Amino acid sequence: METYENLELKTPDREAQRPEYRGTYAHMSASEPEIKNKGLYIIIPVLLVAIAEFLIYSGKIIPAMEVHAVLLIGLCFSMLYIKNVEIQKTYQAFILLPILRLVNLSMPAFYEITLYSFVFIYGLLTIPVTVALTNQGFNQEQLGVTFKKIGTYIPLSIIIGLLLGIGEYFIIETNYLVPDLSIISLLILTLVMVFLVGLVEEIIFRSILQNRLEMFLGSRGGLLVTSVLFGLMHSGYGSMVEIFYAFLVGFIIGYMFYKTRSLPLVTMVHGFINVFLFGVIPHLF
Repeated sequence: METYENLELKTPDREAQRPEYRGTYAHMSASEPEIKNKGLYIIIPVLLVAIAEFLIYSGKIIPAMEVHAVLLIGLCFSMLYIKNVEIQKTYQAFILLPILRLVNLSMPAFYEITLYSFVFIYGLLTIPVTVALTNQGFNQEQLGVTFKKIGTYIPLSIIIGLLLGIGEYFIIETNYLVPDLSIISLLILTLVMVFLVGLVEEIIFRSILQNRLEMFLGSRGGLLVTSVLFGLMHSGYGSMVEIFYAFLVGFIIGYMFYKTRSLPLVTMVHGFINVFLFGVIPHLF
């Protein structure tokens, strides 16, 4: 099996040699001219996300929302004027980030984080995520929609989720979102965190964004930029250590997705991190 250390900065032509990518990349290579200065198309949205999240980190919520709104509108209009399909779909993937943040920050019904706030926020996000997912042109293998090795992945994801959740808890010391550790409470928390929060975020960051950036920047570039964005989107905790830790977690989960192309695996890892972080660990410490 090819190791990450041995990978070169892959171009779409090299990625096309992998069976799961062959159809998409072959189509793009035949119909689209090579894009020059690819980094310029990526650096502006990444920079605006970074600025907006720094404002959130600094407690300036309204200016942060304004920057995210400008990014959202700018990406939408850019897709109308930029004719290259690859750039259009890359920007469509980026659009999900300001939508995620704006929905999160503008939810008026909850002034404190509750378990049900996640239900409302991520329930709404399923609409744009589904639209983007159906327009990206990825097949099921690229999206990671497979249940191969699921019997192995379930206990593995619980162990990894526990270890990463403990590390994150000692950084941000979250409050619990369930009143106790009863079976019913843990079941509800698991359903929300794995099958809603974890699933939606992993579709955004891995199935859509990482896939698209891998095609645009190569495997290493796609993994790195996605991990940076994942870290930045944790600025709301107001901890620089948490941002770097989230970057590390995003890199680990992104690398797992790159190697296995299993959406269920990364969804469960992400979900169980949250189960331990917002449920089990706060009750034990």
